[in-house]
Amino acid sequence: MKQNLKWGIIGCGDVTEVKSGPAYQITKGFDLVAVMRRNLELAKDYANRHNVPQYYNDADLLINSPEVDAVYIATPPDTHHYYALKVAKAGKICCIEKPMAPSYVECLEIQTAFEKNNLPLFVAYYRRSLPRFNKVKSLLDENAIGNVRHISWYLSRTPSDIDQSDIYNWRTDAKIAPAGYFDDLASHGLDLFIYLFGNVKQAKGISANQQQLYTAKDIISASWEHENGVLGTGMWSFGAYKREDAVRVIGSEGELSFSVFSDDPIELITEEKIEQMVIENPKHIQQFHVENMAKHLQSNFQHPSTGKTAMHTAWVMDRILDKL
Repeated sequence: MKQNLKWGIIGCGDVTEVKSGPAYQITKGFDLVAVMRRNLELAKDYANRHNVPQYYNDADLLINSPEVDAVYIATPPDTHHYYALKVAKAGKICCIEKPMAPSYVECLEIQTAFEKNNLPLFVAYYRRSLPRFNKVKSLLDENAIGNVRHISWYLSRTPSDIDQSDIYNWRTDAKIAPAGYFDDLASHGLDLFIYLFGNVKQAKGISANQQQLYTAKDIISASWEHENGVLGTGMWSFGAYKREDAVRVIGSEGELSFSVFSDDPIELITEEKIEQMVIENPKHIQQFHVENMAKHLQSNFQHPSTGKTAMHTAWVMDRILDKL
């Protein structure tokens, strides 16, 4: 890898303000040199506030700039496939915001394009790189709860003000995110479970639109089986009376509980003890994910979230939604 790999961001919206964008600036060996947004004034504003030297309202200009070595695609998922194929054609390294694309078929086409050009492809499933979840992984690897039998995840939230208004929200537009918040949120957890327990052998689910507040689905239930025999169940309800985010991992000698999105303590329960572990996330939550990309490109380190791993997560999502 070059001494400093120069990155450009397509879609410098809210997620790039704190969660991801600054991570590309503070990671050793990386420079953020360009940003793009369809509104040129907003792109200029972002560039000025974050001290980024170049800004565009044309993605092609950023992708093909000789000053840009790698591209982070942070647009809504319905355009990931479109921009990713352009980046692959330009022969540049890429990181795509999650989910990789709205469908497994599109993910497969993206992955194939990057493999054909022998280009590194990463996907921002950053929980695979967070110390919080790697602590969970180490406890499982150490057999802290014995042999894992089952994992369950219940995620619920109340309908938001936007949900109950006429304000457009791409996250609940069935043309962009057919399963609504499930596409946006459940992908994080399911990808994490694949990281913790290995690939999934089979998955199925039932989904519905109970509230009729928007065109996308608002409730999904699922069951799946990992290749190692661990069974999983999930329920995602986006019209419940309260917010809840609870994961339980049941083993032959104990259990682990944690949340996917909140900073609640990790809890380990065995016959001998009940232990709670608090592990805070970094200010820029994608920091370790981005640093791991630098390690991957500079050494023999294998990044935990690649196009290949994200493609499998997309397959599981599509199986749950009966799209395959």
